[in-house]
Amino acid sequence: MPVLWVVGLLVIGWLLNTPEGLLGKADAIGYAVCHRIDLRSFHLGERPLPLCARCSGMYLGAVMGILYQNMNGRRRTGTPPWRVLIPLIFLLAAFAIDGLNSYLHLFPGFPTLYEPQNWLRLLTGSGMGLVIAALLVPAFNQTMWKNGHPHPSLDSLRSLAVLMGLILILDLLLLTDNPLVLYPLALISSAGVLLILSMVYSMLALMLLKSENLYTHAYQALLPLIAGGGAALLQIAALDFIRFLFTGTWDGFHFG
Repeated sequence: MPVLWVVGLLVIGWLLNTPEGLLGKADAIGYAVCHRIDLRSFHLGERPLPLCARCSGMYLGAVMGILYQNMNGRRRTGTPPWRVLIPLIFLLAAFAIDGLNSYLHLFPGFPTLYEPQNWLRLLTGSGMGLVIAALLVPAFNQTMWKNGHPHPSLDSLRSLAVLMGLILILDLLLLTDNPLVLYPLALISSAGVLLILSMVYSMLALMLLKSENLYTHAYQALLPLIAGGGAALLQIAALDFIRFLFTGTWDGFHFG
């Protein structure tokens, strides 16, 4: 299968040309999607985590949201009802407000609403990750499965509250600064980038192949899923190359 060879060569090439070690590969994934500013990141010892505080929260929240929805009801295609969508809108607004306030803080003397804090970046990022998962999972299921269930995974405020509680636990664990906790969470957040991009590109592959809603088992969709994962890694590799070409370093941007 040609796609397997192409994706395999892409994986090998990316692995050989990115920093060594698991954290090094995680850094390379974060490097493609995140500014990785040192002051806006949590640290494992003296090294910043692969993703900044906001992106760490966003991708940890998204991973937890994807896992929770699949555990709460597999292959559910229904979008959340309004009683759930309204809190999600508030989470989206909090992400936008804190992100804009944090961005404006880069410009000395520019008025801002409040002093940005990494813990607040983490929390609002986590909320955005929950929003991404709440919309992405039903969209993926609608595109992938032949026997999808029309009921939403997040069907009530109770299910949303449970998910928010689980994400909050992850955030509190990250805030402990315990290396035994930070190391796996750093890897999970970076894997979340690849997971989300792979799901999006797999949906695109299914549509391009005109094979939506044909599958009852994941192994039947091996080709579009591999193609989606390969496209996700290709995007990461391309962004890595462009950024490294202009900066000459795998470090984050150096401003406050």
